[in-house]
Amino acid sequence: MIATDHDQLFRTLADPTRRALFEWLCRDGEQTVGALTVRAGVSQPAVSKHLAVLKQAGLVRDRQAGRQMHYSAQPRALAPLIDWTGQMGGFWENRFDDLEDLLRRMDQ
Repeated sequence: MIATDHDQLFRTLADPTRRALFEWLCRDGEQTVGALTVRAGVSQPAVSKHLAVLKQAGLVRDRQAGRQMHYSAQPRALAPLIDWTGQMGGFWENRFDDLEDLLRRMDQ
Protein backbone atom coordinates (compact mmCIF):
# COMPACT_ATOMS: atom_id res chain seq x y z
CA MET A 1 0.00 0.00 0.00
CA ILE A 2 1.28 3.46 -0.89
CA ALA A 3 1.44 5.93 2.01
CA THR A 4 0.19 9.42 1.18
CA ASP A 5 0.26 12.82 2.84
CA HIS A 6 -3.28 12.41 4.04
CA ASP A 7 -2.41 9.02 5.61
CA GLN A 8 0.12 10.72 7.88
CA LEU A 9 -2.36 13.48 8.71
CA PHE A 10 -5.08 10.96 9.58
CA ARG A 11 -2.69 9.00 11.80
CA THR A 12 -1.44 12.15 13.50
CA LEU A 13 -4.88 13.62 14.14
CA ALA A 14 -6.40 10.28 15.18
CA ASP A 15 -5.07 10.82 18.70
CA PRO A 16 -7.50 12.99 20.72
CA THR A 17 -4.72 14.74 22.66
CA ARG A 18 -2.84 15.70 19.50
CA ARG A 19 -6.08 16.83 17.89
CA ALA A 20 -6.87 19.00 20.94
CA LEU A 21 -3.36 20.52 20.95
CA PHE A 22 -3.67 21.37 17.25
CA GLU A 23 -7.16 22.86 17.73
CA TRP A 24 -6.00 25.01 20.65
CA LEU A 25 -3.07 26.32 18.65
CA CYS A 26 -5.34 27.08 15.69
CA ARG A 27 -7.92 28.82 17.83
CA ASP A 28 -5.74 30.58 20.41
CA GLY A 29 -2.46 31.16 18.57
CA GLU A 30 1.10 30.48 19.63
CA GLN A 31 1.55 28.90 23.06
CA THR A 32 4.33 27.53 25.22
CA VAL A 33 4.69 23.86 26.07
CA GLY A 34 3.88 24.77 29.69
CA ALA A 35 0.59 26.44 28.77
CA LEU A 36 -0.39 23.50 26.58
CA THR A 37 0.53 21.05 29.34
CA VAL A 38 -1.80 22.77 31.81
CA ARG A 39 -4.68 22.58 29.34
CA ALA A 40 -4.00 19.02 28.20
CA GLY A 41 -4.08 17.43 31.63
CA VAL A 42 -1.16 15.12 30.80
CA SER A 43 2.52 15.33 31.67
CA GLN A 44 4.90 17.78 30.01
CA PRO A 45 6.93 14.93 28.44
CA ALA A 46 3.71 13.51 26.93
CA VAL A 47 2.75 16.93 25.53
CA SER A 48 6.26 17.33 24.09
CA LYS A 49 6.02 13.93 22.38
CA HIS A 50 2.62 14.82 20.91
CA LEU A 51 3.99 18.14 19.67
CA ALA A 52 6.94 16.33 18.05
CA VAL A 53 4.51 14.13 16.11
CA LEU A 54 2.48 17.18 15.07
CA LYS A 55 5.69 18.92 13.99
CA GLN A 56 6.82 15.89 11.96
CA ALA A 57 3.47 15.97 10.12
CA GLY A 58 3.98 19.68 9.43
CA LEU A 59 0.97 20.69 11.52
CA VAL A 60 2.92 22.82 14.01
CA ARG A 61 6.08 24.90 14.02
CA ASP A 62 8.27 25.57 17.03
CA ARG A 63 10.25 28.63 18.03
CA GLN A 64 12.61 28.93 20.94
CA ALA A 65 12.51 32.13 22.97
CA GLY A 66 14.97 32.04 25.83
CA ARG A 67 14.41 28.85 27.75
CA GLN A 68 10.87 28.28 26.48
CA MET A 69 9.67 26.57 23.36
CA HIS A 70 6.67 28.15 21.64
CA TYR A 71 4.43 26.30 19.20
CA SER A 72 2.11 27.61 16.51
CA ALA A 73 -0.34 25.81 14.22
CA GLN A 74 0.28 25.43 10.51
CA PRO A 75 -3.29 24.94 9.21
CA ARG A 76 -2.13 24.95 5.57
CA ALA A 77 -0.61 21.53 6.25
CA LEU A 78 -4.18 20.21 6.20
CA ALA A 79 -4.41 20.86 2.43
CA PRO A 80 -3.92 17.19 1.38
CA LEU A 81 -6.63 16.14 3.82
CA ILE A 82 -8.99 18.86 2.59
CA ASP A 83 -8.36 17.82 -1.02
CA TRP A 84 -9.04 14.17 -0.20
CA THR A 85 -12.28 14.90 1.68
CA GLY A 86 -13.40 17.10 -1.23
CA GLN A 87 -12.81 14.24 -3.65
CA MET A 88 -14.68 11.80 -1.43
CA GLY A 89 -17.53 14.28 -1.00
CA GLY A 90 -17.90 14.53 -4.77
CA PHE A 91 -17.75 10.76 -5.13
CA TRP A 92 -20.56 10.19 -2.61
CA GLU A 93 -22.65 13.05 -3.97
CA ASN A 94 -22.58 11.38 -7.41
CA ARG A 95 -23.51 8.03 -5.86
CA PHE A 96 -26.49 9.53 -4.04
CA ASP A 97 -27.61 11.27 -7.24
CA ASP A 98 -27.48 7.90 -9.05
CA LEU A 99 -29.45 6.25 -6.24
CA GLU A 100 -32.06 9.02 -6.35
CA ASP A 101 -32.43 8.54 -10.12
CA LEU A 102 -32.82 4.77 -9.68
CA LEU A 103 -35.47 5.18 -6.99
CA ARG A 104 -37.35 7.69 -9.13
CA ARG A 105 -37.38 5.24 -12.07
CA MET A 106 -38.56 2.42 -9.78
CA ASP A 107 -41.49 4.54 -8.57
CA GLN A 108 -42.73 5.10 -12.12
